Amino acid sequence: MMNDATQQNEKTSSQIAAFDAIMATAYHEAGHAVMALSLGRSIQKVTVSPTRTAHGQSRLGVCELKKGRSKKSKDAVEDDTLILLAGMVAEARFTGSYCHQGASQDLRYVQSLLSNRAGNARQIERLQRRLLDKTEHLLLEPGHAKAIQQIANELVEKTTISGRAARHFYDQCVASK
Repeated sequence: MMNDATQQNEKTSSQIAAFDAIMATAYHEAGHAVMALSLGRSIQKVTVSPTRTAHGQSRLGVCELKKGRSKKSKDAVEDDTLILLAGMVAEARFTGSYCHQGASQDLRYVQSLLSNRAGNARQIERLQRRLLDKTEHLLLEPGHAKAIQQIANELVEKTTISGRAARHFYDQCVASK
């Protein structure tokens, strides 16, 4: 028979784990949003509310981009890849390591995008590593790091934020770096 202290400790541990999972998801989605905004893409909304895709897969959160771009892209494939990788990179800043399982859908899309650019598996891997390094570098910039943290905190508090709110936090943080 468990005593009240043991039950309370298990309940507290469970609550901490649940909060950490939500926070990791918030950092992941905030990473997508910040990278998209930095590359001139507009955001429709960002959420940490679990949903299902059209194919029936569950998702813990979504950063929904608006159609089109607010500025011309030099390389659309590279931009899309950076946005996809940014979720995993930002989440790792919170958790301390990459969560390949949590980013599996993003990584599949990256593989698909890069397979059209590189000739073989080794070239795809090298290109992905180069773009992952670039993503890490861009998200380490103080304004971007601060924007990710602010957007993630707002997502934990409100579950969903508008693209306008994401843009506001991004502009505020990048201007104050």
